[in-house]
Parts: sequence; structure tokens; C-alpha cells
Amino acid sequence: MKKIGLKRFPDKENLYRIIFESDTWEGKAFDVAVMLAIILSIVVAFVESMPFVAGHYKLALEVLEYALTFFFTVEYVLRIYCSPRPRTYVLSFFGIIDLLSTLPLYLSFFLPAARYMLLLRSFRLIRVFRVFKLFAFINEGYLLLYSIRRSLNKILVYFLFVIVLVIAIGTLMFMIEGSIPDSHFTDIPTSIYWAIVTLTTVGYGDITPVTPFGRFLSAVVMILGYTIIAVPTGIVSATMIDETKKKGKDGKCPRCNQDTDLDANYCKHCGERL
Repeated sequence: MKKIGLKRFPDKENLYRIIFESDTWEGKAFDVAVMLAIILSIVVAFVESMPFVAGHYKLALEVLEYALTFFFTVEYVLRIYCSPRPRTYVLSFFGIIDLLSTLPLYLSFFLPAARYMLLLRSFRLIRVFRVFKLFAFINEGYLLLYSIRRSLNKILVYFLFVIVLVIAIGTLMFMIEGSIPDSHFTDIPTSIYWAIVTLTTVGYGDITPVTPFGRFLSAVVMILGYTIIAVPTGIVSATMIDETKKKGKDGKCPRCNQDTDLDANYCKHCGERL
């Protein structure tokens, strides 16, 4: 009598093709299922934060969240299992996000508010660009990140200048307003807080000067705030313009870093002008 054998569990290669790649219909279906689960978990978190709605469906929401957490936990374990370099995956950006998406419900047993950390799962939706082959958007994202990375030193120097500036402005305002009866500028840290709020043009209005000179300084700081905010944007924008105008070096596209023909005017992978 012929024995009916059980279907063998998919090997690592097949699992890798399904979980990490989206070239096959199984891989694309898996990625779409994960994205739908992420969207559903985010909706559950929104509903749970509304007491007048969550009170009527508390049990259903809890069961649904337990089921989704179990799904993400199994998915994370399988990703580690079938990854050819588990350590690299675990320490990667998406590996950390995948881990954080499984922890909130477990952490909520010790810290109830931690369950809302599951909104970090929304970062996993970035994979939609890979799943649906939206490479143009991915390349633009790489260009933005690369431009920010190249501008980081300039931005840090500028940020240090802003810190020194708000300390000086806050101290000056304390000297002007600190001696006034019932003044809100009770100390230098409070005055620095006012300087930050005013310089960034947020303007809560919880601390306001009352002397003519203090109001004049406030007006100067408000006007200065518009130029302060524009500088980092200009630094990154200038870097992006330089990168888009740069011709690929050594046969590499400056945007997607793929090999290109040396005499080509456009990258054959992403369409970037060389």
C-alpha cells in the first residue's frame, strides 16, 4: 500500500524568495498581505485610542491585536530563519523596524502605553515602492537621503550657531524683563525656552514681554526666525541640485549607483540624466 507522505516544509531558498523578494506572485502576495496587516493594525491602534468607540468593541480589538502580533512575530522569526545573513538583517533598518513592530503588545504587559508603539509598523509600508516596482520614487528617496548625509556637517555647524544664538537672546531678554514685577521671564532657562519658541516662529504666547525694548527684541527675533528656518532647506536643496547635475563617475550612475555606459546620456536603470 502506498504511503501518503506529508508535504515537506518549504526550504530556506523558497522561503527567502517568498518573504524577501517580490518577483514571483507568491512573494508579491505575501508582501501585500503584510501591508494589509500593517494598515489593519494601525487602524486598530487609532480606534483603541478613542474611548467612546473602543469601549463597545474592546474584546474584538484585543483579539485582533493579539492575532496581528502573532502574525508579525512569526514573520520576523521566518525572516531571520531564511535570511542568508541573519545578523545583517537583524541590524538593518528594516530588521530593527520589523522587531519593533512585534514588541509593543509584549511590552504593554509592563508598560500599558507601550502598545501604541505599534504605529512604528507604518515605516514598513516603505516596502510598497519595492513591491510595485516604483523605482523612480526609490531613486528620489536615495537622492534625498544622500543629499542630507552630504549636508550633515554644514547643518550641524549651523545648528550649533542657532544654539549659541538662542542662549544669547534668552539671556538678553532675561536682563531686560527679569526685573519687571510679575514677569514671565523668571530665569535664564525660561527665557531661552521663549527664544526657541519665538525664533522658530511657533509663538505659543505663554511667555510675552511687556517692556518696549523687550517687545522690540521680540520683533527682531521673529523676523530673524524666517531666515533661520530657510537656511537648512537651502543647504540640502543646493546639494541636491549639485548631485542631479553631476555626471556619473567611473561608469556609475550618481543616483542609483548602477553601472552605465560611459558614453550614455541617461542611466539605463533609473533614467537619470548623466
